Amino acid sequence: MEPQRKFEKQERNTPQILKTALLLAAIFVVLILVFIAATSLLPSFMGRCVAVVHIDTELTTQGEAPSLFSAGEPSSTDLATAINGLNQRDDVGAVVFVFDSPGGDVVATHEVYNAVKGLNKPTVSYIREMAASGAYYVASGTNYIISDPDAITGSIGVVTTFTDMSGLLEKVGVNVTSVASGDEKEIGSMYRPLSDEDYNITYAIVSQVFEEFEHIVVQNRGTRLNSALFAQVLDGRILSGTQAVQVGLVDQTGTEQDAIKKAADMAGISYTDPSQISVCDIPVTASDDDASGGILGSLSLFRLPGMDAQQTQLDYK
Repeated sequence: MEPQRKFEKQERNTPQILKTALLLAAIFVVLILVFIAATSLLPSFMGRCVAVVHIDTELTTQGEAPSLFSAGEPSSTDLATAINGLNQRDDVGAVVFVFDSPGGDVVATHEVYNAVKGLNKPTVSYIREMAASGAYYVASGTNYIISDPDAITGSIGVVTTFTDMSGLLEKVGVNVTSVASGDEKEIGSMYRPLSDEDYNITYAIVSQVFEEFEHIVVQNRGTRLNSALFAQVLDGRILSGTQAVQVGLVDQTGTEQDAIKKAADMAGISYTDPSQISVCDIPVTASDDDASGGILGSLSLFRLPGMDAQQTQLDYK
């Protein structure tokens, strides 16, 4: 009879075990709900911050992977991912982009620009030392631009470069023979001079990309542009921050603190002293997937046919 009593005792304990399990499950659900509510209300208690993103490298699609001797250089994908993530942060009220970049690849520029334009928060650019060509392309996508008076900007234009080594190779007795399916299959090859037709084809591409650049600036800056002065600087010249204000490429000269204050004002973040503005730095790091193929490898946008020995780049630089 002893085994029977043990079995009956286990049956009586079963409802109590179920009650305990249900109680623990309910407590767990309540804790999750409290955590979610606290997370959503955290910006209200702690206050929103102005996020600061530094764009201080050349804009490249490949970047440079971290190594023992270098932290690497972020690719356009790394930058775009960090920027896109700000839309999910309720604690970020506005974003300031601090520039020290000469520009870079056309495609890389487009990827970073699209991420900036996709932000659902007020955006301000601060040109600290340089935002030239592709970097200015990106900056033009923000709501407001402030520059150091002596920073370098402008350089609105597109460039691609070919190297002709045929004369040198001939002098040293090197003969390179290619069999191509068409006259323009080897356009830009370093083994022969650039023909007039090569030039015309390439110039058509450069002109198309340049017109897009011009359109983007006009679209973003609108009536702030001085049309006459803007037409003059479309020759690709560089400008100081002060000169850029006169053209309408920049809204005002000032400091990074001025840019942070402007962003806080645009986001409705209240403060009595600029030191009270909460700033959250957004780290942008190179991923392990970034290639490190040297200078030519990282700057190349595309390879034209017949360019096995040379990479051709089309840049906003």
